[in-house]
Amino acid sequence: MNLNSLDLNLLTALDALLREANVSRAAMRIGLSQPAASHALQRLRDIFGDPLLVRTGARMELTPRAQALRAPLAQALDQVRGLFVPDDFDAARSERPFRLMMPDLAVELLMPPLMEKVTRAAPNVRIDIVPWRGPAIFHAEFARTIDLVISIGNAFKGFHRQLLYTDSDALAVRRGHPMGAKLKRREAFLAARHVGVIIRGNAEDLIDTWLLTKGIERHISLVVSGYLEALHVAARTDLVAFVPRRLIAALSKQLGLVAVAPPLDPGIDEQFMFYPTRAQMDPGSIWLRRLMLETGRELEQAKRKLP
Repeated sequence: MNLNSLDLNLLTALDALLREANVSRAAMRIGLSQPAASHALQRLRDIFGDPLLVRTGARMELTPRAQALRAPLAQALDQVRGLFVPDDFDAARSERPFRLMMPDLAVELLMPPLMEKVTRAAPNVRIDIVPWRGPAIFHAEFARTIDLVISIGNAFKGFHRQLLYTDSDALAVRRGHPMGAKLKRREAFLAARHVGVIIRGNAEDLIDTWLLTKGIERHISLVVSGYLEALHVAARTDLVAFVPRRLIAALSKQLGLVAVAPPLDPGIDEQFMFYPTRAQMDPGSIWLRRLMLETGRELEQAKRKLP
């Protein structure tokens, strides 16, 4: 291989393709259009003489050659990035403010353990949390003020993303709810009165978006703008909240809630950390991202059995 003829940007594209095993998600990860990512994949196939990604049914899978490339490529890119990293971030002396955007559920699950780490390592660093807003109203001027975004897999222009933790949804009801475990049955679920959560920037509760694809419409009696509000209402009424299971577990004892499996399984939710491309090599950003990813891993590995 003549390195003079190699576009090194292709290595970044290759890394994204190997991590995501999906052209569209890889494009979003590195800020390319889907056609540009497809073109990069074709060039990489020509260079390596291997298809790298092959379609198996509805999914794309890595070839053995692609699997073998993952670890050495990630290591090589980390070494290259290290060449451009300036002096280390002095966390113990820093008074830097960081601005994070996330929904209330992420604040509840992530910020207490994160702040324990921040306080130990950087007692004078300040974290400002701003309310979550969708990509449609995430304009460029606002984006320049944000250091991290915690969100589901929507695209934020000019931001890279990394998987933080996974979750699933369940029904939250107050302990002693008259329907209780009966809500596992479809007819009881449809007869119940629900509290919907429509976060700023969304047109409807994402659960209802999914349910409508199944031809199901819930009986929504109340709409609130956050998951914590929904849980507080469910704890004091007979309304049912369809919310992330980890959040129910975190507040079940405090609010007197129980989690009930829904009659339809919406699958796994992926919560991502987004960080600005402009800050990819910034030592302070790298430090905070490392702590956030560590917090997400701890949440993922927690031994507590979710209700």
